[in-house]
Amino acid sequence: MRKPFIAGNWKMHKTIEEAVALARELGAALDGVAGCDVAVCPPFPALAAVREALAGSVIGLGAQNVHWEEQGAFTGAVSPRMLEGLCDYVIVGHSERRTLFGESDEMVNKKLHAALAHGLKPILCVGENLEQNQAGETAEFVGGQVRAAFDGITAEQARIVTVAYEPLWAIGTGMPATGEGANTIIRGTVRGTLAVLYGDDVAQAIRIQYGGSVKPGNIVEFMAQPEIDGALVGGASLRAADFVAIVKEALRAKK
Repeated sequence: MRKPFIAGNWKMHKTIEEAVALARELGAALDGVAGCDVAVCPPFPALAAVREALAGSVIGLGAQNVHWEEQGAFTGAVSPRMLEGLCDYVIVGHSERRTLFGESDEMVNKKLHAALAHGLKPILCVGENLEQNQAGETAEFVGGQVRAAFDGITAEQARIVTVAYEPLWAIGTGMPATGEGANTIIRGTVRGTLAVLYGDDVAQAIRIQYGGSVKPGNIVEFMAQPEIDGALVGGASLRAADFVAIVKEALRAKK
C-alpha cells in the first residue's frame, strides 16, 4: 500500500524569519504524526534555516526547483550538487516554471535525471491547461509530459519519483478538480502511462499526488480516491492551521 504524502509548496512567500517561524509551528503541531510523509518546500534562501528549525521533526524538506548542471555560468540557478545533503525532495517541472519561465519537457527530463543522480527525491509536476481540458486533450498532453519526463529513467529510479497531477486551471483559482475527475486522469493517464513504460508493478508503486486549490475542506474528497496518494499544497501550506488540518484529514481519509 502506498504511503500518503502531503507536501507544501511555499512558492515565493516567506522571509527567512517567517519561514522558520512557520516551520517550528508545523513541527510542533505535527509531532508524533505517523503513517504519512510530510514535507515543506520553502524558497531557496530559507532552506538551511528551515532545515535547522525542522530538526527532529517528522517533516521533510524540499526545494522548489533545481538546475541540471552541477556547476557553471548559470546566474541565479541552483545545482543538484548544492542541494545534496541540504534537502530531501525537489519539485521538478511545476507549471509555473513551465509557463512563466519557459521550461520545456526536455529541460524537465534533464532536471529529473540530475536530481536522482544526487540522491534527491523528485516531485514531478504534470497537468493540462483549461483550453486543453475543454478540448478533450488532457490524456494526450499529460501522457506526453509523463513520457518525456521519464525518458531514460530506469524502473528503479522511477519508484523514487512522486508525480503530482496539477491541472493548471485549478492552481490558485479556488476551482479544484473533483476527486472523481482527478482520480480518473491519474488512473488512466498518469499511472496508465507509467504502466506502459515500466509495467504495472512499478506503476502501482509510484505515489501520485493531486494539486490545485487543495484545502482542509476538500482534502478528504481527494484522499478518498484509490489512485490519489497525497497532495501538493500551495496557498493553504502557508497557514499552519490549514496545512496541519490537511495532513490530519488526509490520514483519516486513508485509514
